[in-house]
Amino acid sequence: MFSFAHSGLLFLLLLIPFFVILYAWARYARNRKLKKFGNPATLSPLMPEVSPFKPPLKLTIEMAALFLIIFCLARPWGGVKDEKTVKEGIEVIIAVDASNSMYASSTSDEKGSDRMRTAKLMLEKLINRLDNDRVGLIVYAGDAYTLIPVTNDYVSAKMFLNSIDPSQIDNQGTDISSAIRMATTSFSEDKNIGKAIILITDADELEDEQGVMAAAQKAAHDGIQIDVVGLGSSVAVPIPLKNGGYLMDPFTGERAMTALNEDLAAAIAQAGHGIYVNASNREALNELDKQLETLKKASLESNISAVHDEIFPIFAVFALALLVLDIFILDRKIGWLDKITFFKKESA
Repeated sequence: MFSFAHSGLLFLLLLIPFFVILYAWARYARNRKLKKFGNPATLSPLMPEVSPFKPPLKLTIEMAALFLIIFCLARPWGGVKDEKTVKEGIEVIIAVDASNSMYASSTSDEKGSDRMRTAKLMLEKLINRLDNDRVGLIVYAGDAYTLIPVTNDYVSAKMFLNSIDPSQIDNQGTDISSAIRMATTSFSEDKNIGKAIILITDADELEDEQGVMAAAQKAAHDGIQIDVVGLGSSVAVPIPLKNGGYLMDPFTGERAMTALNEDLAAAIAQAGHGIYVNASNREALNELDKQLETLKKASLESNISAVHDEIFPIFAVFALALLVLDIFILDRKIGWLDKITFFKKESA
């Protein structure tokens, strides 16, 4: 007993009786035309090479081949078998800075693309490269929040990534140490799998630099690598607000300015035994990808799934054989076969 993956294509089998009827009509019209020239019994010796049996034989072979080809297209299944797959990978938690400074330009031009948009585009490309790895997502400003725990559901990860909006976070600031501590407790307990925290930040106005370094060193001691992606330019730019205008400094009354603290970002990566890359670098994603490849991969999950046993290759082989046979069968009689007399008349 077997089923079909595309059973709707079996309606193409109706082409077979259509071609048979079309062939019968063509043979009938041919015989009628021959009768206009004379008696078929008289005309037959004038066409000694014409075989009355070859055309029906070729039609039978061609229709059988068409039948098998349609079966192949319908993709017949012979049954169900179990297939086991084992995935190996690493665990990656992405910690995204969602402070107001992420609204600022990612370049020295204050009207350039904002840092949050740059981060989302880069991280979406990175998630697409994570083949069998697990990914988690943390957002932080004055506090850290888990958006999604480590998972291999990349669609949900990208959906939550695109939902990050600094305007929705009331407690502003840049508490990186809180993000690192939360990330280190969000990994699985498996010590055989490589773990990494990808920290997205402009490292501007950190609340506790010593605390950040201590958290990064502890994570590295626990076997967790910290890679830092810097956003922005070393040139200070103003911070536009989502609803218009600019963020103002409450002490001076002037526009608040922000710049990438690249030295501090690189120091955090060094303390975490990882690498620092600037998001504006075209090779940043490749460098980050290569760094993640250095981590030890381990078996993440083993799935046993039921898959159908494909049997269409059997029909495909027979269809090909019939098509090859049809090529070598000509419409005329076989000369050497005419010389053989199967029934001899005995002499009196």
